[in-house]
Amino acid sequence: MMADNQAIDLGPCATPGTVCVLGIDLGTTSVKAALVVETEQGQIVTQSCSRETQAQSDSPAAGAQGMEQDVQRIINALNECLAAFPQEHLQRVSRIGISGQMHGVVFWKTNQGCKWAESGTGHTFQPGEVSHLITWQDGRCSSSFLSSLPQPQSHLSVATGFGCATIYWYLKNSPDFLKPYDAAGTIHDYVVAMLCDLERPLMSVQNAASWGYFNCRSKSWNTEILRESGFPLDLLPEVGDPGDIAGRMPHDWHGIPKGTEVGVALGDFQCSVYSCMTERTDAVLNISTSAQLTVPMPLGFQPPETPDSLSAVAYFPYFDGNYLAVAASLNGGNVLATFVDMLARWMAELGCEVLESNVYTQMINAAVTQNDTRLSICPTVFGERHMPEQLASVTSITASDLSLGHVTRALCHGIIQNLRSMLPFQDLKEAGVKRILGSGSALSRNEVLKQEVEKLFPLPVIYGKDVDAAVGAAMVMLHRR
Repeated sequence: MMADNQAIDLGPCATPGTVCVLGIDLGTTSVKAALVVETEQGQIVTQSCSRETQAQSDSPAAGAQGMEQDVQRIINALNECLAAFPQEHLQRVSRIGISGQMHGVVFWKTNQGCKWAESGTGHTFQPGEVSHLITWQDGRCSSSFLSSLPQPQSHLSVATGFGCATIYWYLKNSPDFLKPYDAAGTIHDYVVAMLCDLERPLMSVQNAASWGYFNCRSKSWNTEILRESGFPLDLLPEVGDPGDIAGRMPHDWHGIPKGTEVGVALGDFQCSVYSCMTERTDAVLNISTSAQLTVPMPLGFQPPETPDSLSAVAYFPYFDGNYLAVAASLNGGNVLATFVDMLARWMAELGCEVLESNVYTQMINAAVTQNDTRLSICPTVFGERHMPEQLASVTSITASDLSLGHVTRALCHGIIQNLRSMLPFQDLKEAGVKRILGSGSALSRNEVLKQEVEKLFPLPVIYGKDVDAAVGAAMVMLHRR
């Protein structure tokens, strides 16, 4: 993680006349911004900055099952990132690309969603009449609740944490909550709407598909199905294609000039893939909070008309009408974080206070020396969208396989094996995949996970390939003409 009080200078300063694009990613735990310029040698990232949001908040309505974030803290982190960039760089920005965590929903009141004010670096905004962000990790919609909802006319099933499912939950359980609001979107749709002063939010096909009840073929919401069930249609955003321009900023922002074009908000997953996938024979494995394994579908592919709720593979709209086949697991680095937290709590109960960072380092070191284990861990402590009731389990326990190294090795193996069960290696071979691009914070700093990837997916694995949603969002806007 880069220093909190500065941006990282990664390249030459943009010269006058150089096309400069600001890319922003509003992630689950952090906000990142990057300045990307177009040169004769290609795209160069000249500045990059990241801030932890620390936005986790209590959910009064949903209790322990809720997963909400304070929008004020997210915007504060964004403002801190931009304030760390040199003004002379920001003044040359001609376009802004924004991505963020998909599926979630935030509500606001039109024309009162934010408050603009002068600062030392130009105009900035703070949230106004805005709800918490209910994130993709939210678990308030039980399987029985989801089964009571109308069947969507879409190739994607509806799951807990999806925007439309959350709105249905409020309609049934807390209808008064929705009354003050007349606009909704993902967190990145909200930021685009505020920057462009949009009367009605504009959402990309990528984010609309992630909400559920959206038909990617017709690029339209399932309005008739939703209307018949009493869904508040006025909360649905307009929809545009990824790469479209949402609008122009009516005033400067952190020194970025008035009139700068802002793209329609994009999915963080698609932007991460866009930032690194150079060949159609590449597969991308990303393990951060969650985990995804993806391959591009053949040109011209169209998803099925109806969802398969039992399928572990989903087809995400990408760019230019193309699709990605994605095994999107809810269990990635968050499983390791849960294990570290459990160990730290046990130690505290035994009277030994330890830093979680030290616990993580020691458990990885122990597993590196433990090449194999008979212990078997199914790591799905957070369930899966296609099997929401599935719990984690530990089997094949023997007295000789109970060391920290054994357990950590088995846990890392289980995370990768779970992904492989969702998108088998044979499917990758049939898709013509020739290499895997490994990325994500949980994978990059975990040698044991890397070893397990190479065991279970016997293909060349390239690590260190820059996979960065903020850079991807900027690249999309650079490539749009």
